[in-house]
Amino acid sequence: MKKLVGFLVVLLLVISAGCIGSEKGTSTSTTSSGSEKTTTTSNKPETLVVYSYDSFEYVAQATFPKFEEKYGVKVKLITVGDAGQLLNRLILEKDNPQADVVIGIDNSLAAKAIKAGILDPYKPKNIDLVPEWLIEKLDPTYHLIPYDYGYIAINYRLDKVSEPPKSLEDLTKPEWKDKLVIEDPRTSSPGAAFLLWTIAVYGNDGYLDYWEKLKENGVVITEGWSDAWYGKFMKEGYPLVLSYSTSPAATVYYENNTNIRAVAFREGNYLQVEGAGIVKGTKKKDLAQKFIEWLLTEDFQSEVPTNQWMYPVNPNVKLPDVYKYAVPLEEIKPVSLDPEYVRENFDRWIREWVQLMIQGKSPEEIKASREG
Repeated sequence: MKKLVGFLVVLLLVISAGCIGSEKGTSTSTTSSGSEKTTTTSNKPETLVVYSYDSFEYVAQATFPKFEEKYGVKVKLITVGDAGQLLNRLILEKDNPQADVVIGIDNSLAAKAIKAGILDPYKPKNIDLVPEWLIEKLDPTYHLIPYDYGYIAINYRLDKVSEPPKSLEDLTKPEWKDKLVIEDPRTSSPGAAFLLWTIAVYGNDGYLDYWEKLKENGVVITEGWSDAWYGKFMKEGYPLVLSYSTSPAATVYYENNTNIRAVAFREGNYLQVEGAGIVKGTKKKDLAQKFIEWLLTEDFQSEVPTNQWMYPVNPNVKLPDVYKYAVPLEEIKPVSLDPEYVRENFDRWIREWVQLMIQGKSPEEIKASREG
């Protein structure tokens, strides 16, 4: 009897260990030769961790379940403020990465991201879906893959503005004193894009003189897009705000609000290309690669226009009718800077912007210290 009891105890322990030790099961398949092959599989779905900015949550809700169903996995989205804040977090976590994929680093921040060494390059198998010119404008090294694009534009309220500014220079005129809201280029991708826009138009020296005029004209700087749009522009009633050429279409779509318009500037509007990349150090590289490729398919791209309010990179996706409220693409002259030029100078431009706008140095002092 003691032997029997001992045997039963051992048997129960073995069964219990098998149940609680691994959460795994087995499956049997037949090979081409007719023999059986047993494979150990996990009962718990693999989880892919994706970092993005706050507003990406909407398109994620509409699309991520499709990826989960297709591959039998879970996607965990973690949102981190604006794109600039998102990048800063990835840099802080560089030695101990917590994400597998990052979505939302654009051509104004790509140089900083690549220089920081937080991304693994990957050229998707379906990269032919993306127009070559968008790849060239974002990152020809494939650390970041374009998934949407749009144009930075000044938006205005029809109830407060009858004749909107038509150029960057117009923004420095007395009639717009204390009326313009722009995002901080250190923490916001639209803000960084606006800074690059002024550099593209006024040059490496002239941009400082231009920002000095903006400062004297009372430009308001906010930390991110949400603060600028929902706080200053919509709630507090500032008449001008930096946003996108498609933002008026979004206000009609969500709120039936036809009070907002955007402007195609005479010198052109800065092109913003947003990209996704694989976080260096991920232990789920294969799944991350599948995810990057999936972002280029119509499963994801079809939701871009009415969730991201940007243009899809996949040319097979048609735009909804509400885009008639956006600035027509044919009216926009794209403005951009070479990615390598941005990569070489971005940190300095940010440093000089801080010296001018925060520390109160003059353009002449900044240029002199640069030469020295």
